[in-house]
Amino acid sequence: MPSRADVPLARFTIPELHREVLARGLVARISGVTLWRWLSADALQPWRHRSWIFPRDPQFAEKAGRVLDLYANTWDGTALGPDEFVMSADEKPSLQARRRKQPTLAPGPARPMRVEHEYFRTGALTYLAAWDVHHAKLFGRCEPNTTMGAVDRLVEQVMTTEPYRSARRVFWIVDNCELAAARLRAQWPAVTLVNTPVHASWLNQVEIYFSIVQRKVVTPNDFASLRELENRLLAFQQRYEQTAKPFQWTFTRADLADLLSKLKAKEMCRAA
Repeated sequence: MPSRADVPLARFTIPELHREVLARGLVARISGVTLWRWLSADALQPWRHRSWIFPRDPQFAEKAGRVLDLYANTWDGTALGPDEFVMSADEKPSLQARRRKQPTLAPGPARPMRVEHEYFRTGALTYLAAWDVHHAKLFGRCEPNTTMGAVDRLVEQVMTTEPYRSARRVFWIVDNCELAAARLRAQWPAVTLVNTPVHASWLNQVEIYFSIVQRKVVTPNDFASLRELENRLLAFQQRYEQTAKPFQWTFTRADLADLLSKLKAKEMCRAA
């Protein structure tokens, strides 16, 4: 790491590593290509990084286990029935509509799309979505911001639609909505809120859909107005659902136990 070498960098690139090994006299001469090949052969990629965080929710294993059980179509050790459904829901907040100061140019021969760097801000909205984990049904709406009223309207949008309206139970996997559980249950008796652990949005399948939206709809961001952004989001949602299939979720309770065991070992090493 650069900090261990007293180098004022966040991370090394290949040219910087090239200068470093020569300055230290580790080799008399080496090309950047050779250095890159050595690192790749050893599976070392110091120019890349990943973020991570230790689970801090004291009920992490319990909460995560419940979510994974629902993905496996079970609840409390019993298989879900045909009149029970699992929805994964969340919001994608602060989506800006940026109107570029010059029109975006379509790609041409040997030329990529060109997007003007400068833009005018025309506002922001929140996109809320609910994904039926086992049936690949998708619901979504745009709101000015994230409020309990916005969440209520998304729940209503789903729960007034068949087969959810007549369902015995509809499990909603959400992030930190414990305060809303009793209120939503009073309005919709079939609703059961299931909270993901704190800092564990990766367990919420709708985040996979949001990543697709980010790549295919809002990047690059060039919208003349909030209405245009909203129309594009909802049109994409309808298009995506036409060919959507359930996500192939492979992370199981066994994987969870293995992950927590490894994290516990790392914590013990840090404490030592």
